Amino acid sequence: MKYAVLIFIIGLLVCAVGILFKITHWSIFGFSGNMMLSIGTILQIIGGLLLLYKVFFAKKHNDL
Repeated sequence: MKYAVLIFIIGLLVCAVGILFKITHWSIFGFSGNMMLSIGTILQIIGGLLLLYKVFFAKKHNDL
């Protein structure tokens, strides 16, 4: 569960940097704002799907 949230947060940060790059028209080492936005969105989707998988298919333990 930690990894899903971590991947999602990294995706958010990459998207935020991509937005900054897109607004200012920067490009560093071939990474433009469009590419960063695409990578960040893909990471967010992967993190969200992993989180949904963990929520719906996690084994339920009763410690009572």
